[in-house]
Amino acid sequence: MPVFSSDGVEIAYLDAPATGDGTGKLPVLLIHGFASNLGTNWVSTSWVRTLTEAGHRVVAFDNRGHGNSAKLYDLADYGAPLMAEDGRRLLDHLAIPRAHLLGYSMGARISAFLLLAHPDRIASATFGGLGVNMVHGMASRGDTIAQALEAPSIDDVTDPGGRVFRVFAEQTKSDLRALAACMRSARAPITAAAIAQVKRPVMVAVGTDDPIAGSASELAALIPGAIHFDIVGREHMKAVGDPTFKAAVIKFLAQHQN
Repeated sequence: MPVFSSDGVEIAYLDAPATGDGTGKLPVLLIHGFASNLGTNWVSTSWVRTLTEAGHRVVAFDNRGHGNSAKLYDLADYGAPLMAEDGRRLLDHLAIPRAHLLGYSMGARISAFLLLAHPDRIASATFGGLGVNMVHGMASRGDTIAQALEAPSIDDVTDPGGRVFRVFAEQTKSDLRALAACMRSARAPITAAAIAQVKRPVMVAVGTDDPIAGSASELAALIPGAIHFDIVGREHMKAVGDPTFKAAVIKFLAQHQN
């Protein structure tokens, strides 16, 4: 897997060419969720294949502290605004002037900061797996998840929510210490006033059985012109690979190629 330096931090990435008719179609930048990686979030769920077959060049990266990217243990090395710049620098590295953006869960939060900081680089954005809690936040849950990651063994984790993320982190063979630092890092707020300044097409997609994300429709209502899509019958971990979600994104991208 190729890597590049994002202001001194080694970031692993994927750059997949379109296999379908890409006439007039912009690339898609994918940003994965917490404790995941580009392979788990986007390759094994067939997102990369789906998008390339639809004619899009697909670019994805392992967030710092995740996958094959650098493992960092200082809280100051994380935070969504900083991690968003890794995405912008990858576009620079690949000489991509403008792209569609698709982020899931933590990746949706990072995507929002990227969109707010560099709107000229983004044609459209899809926030998957994160609804109105992007604005409301879940600070207390973050501390619980970090404690679960720091526990000596999964057998020591009693909180159900924390246990879910510990199990997932072990499944993805993640660096638990790096993930705990990422989770404990300063969480810059996205206010309702800030998200209302978005001027690009946005779709918010959340599983109807997702207890983590918050309402998709409530977040969409805060963003001028945004739409929402309900991933019916899916909870947080299963919604990402849902075929109806993929179909909705392909349709959304086709409507916003300029």
